[in-house]
Amino acid sequence: MRRFSRFACIDWSGAVGEYPPGLALASIGPEGAPEMIGPEKRWSRKAVLDWLLELADADEDILVGLDLSLGFPFNDQGSFFPEWSDSPADARALWALVDNLCANDRHLAANSFLTHPEARRHFRHAKGDVGDQFEGGIGRLREVERHQRATKQANSWSCFNLVGAGQVGKSSLTGMRMMHRLGGRIPVWPFDPLPESGPVIIEIYTTMAARAAGLPANTSKIRDAATLARSLAKFDAEPPSLLHRLDDHATDALLTAAWMRKASPDAALWRPELLTEEIAQTEGWTFGVI
Repeated sequence: MRRFSRFACIDWSGAVGEYPPGLALASIGPEGAPEMIGPEKRWSRKAVLDWLLELADADEDILVGLDLSLGFPFNDQGSFFPEWSDSPADARALWALVDNLCANDRHLAANSFLTHPEARRHFRHAKGDVGDQFEGGIGRLREVERHQRATKQANSWSCFNLVGAGQVGKSSLTGMRMMHRLGGRIPVWPFDPLPESGPVIIEIYTTMAARAAGLPANTSKIRDAATLARSLAKFDAEPPSLLHRLDDHATDALLTAAWMRKASPDAALWRPELLTEEIAQTEGWTFGVI
């Protein structure tokens, strides 16, 4: 199985503004403690993109986890956006469409996509503002989301639901803009084959790391140093030597980086039984869901 020398988790954010407070980045080496990394100011989405481009140039053997959805539901209806003639055929074309429609949105925001007359039909925007193509209930799900909910491995929300604290649509759209601008410089699993060396990007769900550490589903966020230390110990990781912030975004990134180090050597996680080639090229998959 492919081995990596470093692991990084990016707790992503689709919030408005140049420096979203929810952005956090942590990394961990082959042993020891995870540490927060970043600029003197808070991260911007553009700064994260620049950091990824630097990784591509360095060709470092690092596994990078992004806490967002890299695809939208496709398999259930054979289309990302039924009844839209410009609906893309695969995930990379989806990333390009989102970035192109949002070219004038600053800070890699995605508001222009959500206000596009065809795109907006597919989302629940707010109470009483629901597109006519929104499926109802929790919304359409990717195969990985359907499977993880059925097997109780996780409880992801639909990307088409933009309402509530657990919504992931805005963060996923802003992440897709970043992925398009990365321009294929770093392989992204499962859209690309796993390379023998160099950096790799995967989609992760930080709550899975929390559950693997033994935290109950209804209290999966860590906001104190003692709980963080106990949880990291589950993954044979020491607590960070210096911690400038102790919010749940930072602790999500720290804990998930340690979980990635522990979980990545498991070959079964790279070969989910339900992951077909079509799903790999359209919807993608959340690492760790089997």
